[in-house]
Amino acid sequence: MPRDLPSLIYVGIKNCVVALDAATGAELWRAKLKGQDFVTVLFDGQSLIAANAGEVFGLDPQDGGVLWHNNMKGLGLGLVSLASSRVASDGTGTSIDVAAQRRRQQAAAAAGG
Repeated sequence: MPRDLPSLIYVGIKNCVVALDAATGAELWRAKLKGQDFVTVLFDGQSLIAANAGEVFGLDPQDGGVLWHNNMKGLGLGLVSLASSRVASDGTGTSIDVAAQRRRQQAAAAAGG
């Protein structure tokens, strides 16, 4: 994670993204987005991306500040789903990356390597 972030839980609710301390549940910051509906949140190990009302926001994972905004012009105001192609170089990325790494290790061990 960038800049030694504490362990956080990011919550998308109503028109906000809220960061909670994973150990205590205490709210650390709140970022208000446009719109009044469902908020989709994605943290890929480096970037925090949120979307609602058909718009996408890049947020600073440390303080919730808006780093960039894309209004997705011409695509309407519907529900937005998010994904990232970013993969952590140290193997600490998504659970899919960890599972693939474990399978490779198991295959190497079974082959005697």
